[in-house]
Amino acid sequence: MLEATNLFFNRAADHLELSDKLRTVLQTPRRVVRVEIVTESDEGEILHHLGYRVQHNTIRGPMKGGLRFHPSMDEDHAASLASLMTWKTAVVDIPYGGAKGGINCDPSKLSKAELHRITTTFVELIREIIGPTIDIPAPDVNTNGEIMAWIMDEYSKYYGFSPAVVTGKPVDLFGSLGREEATGRGVMYALEEYLKQDERTLADVSVAIQGFGNVGSHAARLIAERGGRIVAVSDISGGIANDKGIDVPALLTWIGENQVVQGFPGADQIDGAEVLTYKADVLIPAALEDAITADNAEQVQAEVVVEAANGPTTPDAHDILHRRDITVIPDILANAGGVTVSYFEWSQNIQQFRWELERVNQELERIMRRSYADVALLAKNNGLDLRTAAFVLAIKRVGKAAAARKSLGHLLPKSLLD
Repeated sequence: MLEATNLFFNRAADHLELSDKLRTVLQTPRRVVRVEIVTESDEGEILHHLGYRVQHNTIRGPMKGGLRFHPSMDEDHAASLASLMTWKTAVVDIPYGGAKGGINCDPSKLSKAELHRITTTFVELIREIIGPTIDIPAPDVNTNGEIMAWIMDEYSKYYGFSPAVVTGKPVDLFGSLGREEATGRGVMYALEEYLKQDERTLADVSVAIQGFGNVGSHAARLIAERGGRIVAVSDISGGIANDKGIDVPALLTWIGENQVVQGFPGADQIDGAEVLTYKADVLIPAALEDAITADNAEQVQAEVVVEAANGPTTPDAHDILHRRDITVIPDILANAGGVTVSYFEWSQNIQQFRWELERVNQELERIMRRSYADVALLAKNNGLDLRTAAFVLAIKRVGKAAAARKSLGHLLPKSLLD
């Protein structure tokens, strides 16, 4: 995955004519940490896991990025996602650098007590390199508000009351209203901006969503509420489809009772992989990385792919989609709603003042629509696809911040500062 992120970065760097030395500086993480997490199971057996935190860049502010609890979590994943966070926060112009991390565990095979011990041990081991003005973790795959609360409590044991050490916390424990649905809401705004260019609205399109966790489910609900027709959905159990439109509220009720989409009576049962190539105007990959590959990109039938997940499209697949005139709204733009409202939560914690939901959503909408416009204009003016344009915009913003700090001034070309 890191190789793919660097390839996309280098395409933008080619456009900006960056030197090899500057590319190395901008791509290399500031710090890479791996810790050994040894805990006990409920039965008294020794559990061993590896924890990671990759801190990529601090030029534009303290580092920000999620924690992923997944068996595939490793240093390569963390480094790639940390780099994406640097560029994502720059695209939406919020004052952060990028970080990412996690633990190579499977929460579905752990009791809550075991997961709590693993999480708090991880915090004990990395507490000196995180903090409200250093590096602020957030939820990612298989982590949630409850786990963020555990992290806040454990960190606060050492440093006193510190709600701003993490974001994505429960609203009752200093979290922000609107944070849970923020990524899905941001996806909706990005899609609406794309449709505006042809004077269309969500009511004019059909949508297929791969992945129905926090991001996919909220995106489906919000898009449907504005008239969009959700025709196919998948999760780990498989897929469902209904060309007339899936009743999203009924599906959410079904999942609340059954945990999975399979078996939902209001749609046909299909293979989960079929959702990626289902006939729909819009495809939203909202699960894990590398969902759209060279093996299935030729079969994608959507006119636009909105990347709600991180890294869901491989470089080869991106090139195929581009050749086929399928627009890709890249992850560092499309799914930036989550980190944007995390920024709002962090700001509220620092100020010890809570925003109303209306303000949160208004500020998110303003930032997402402005960011899409910035990327789209740069793409149009330079003959670039949206992904390359987003990276160009992000790199230029990081470069300008570096020049203002004079930390990289002697390496920066004029193309980076215009």
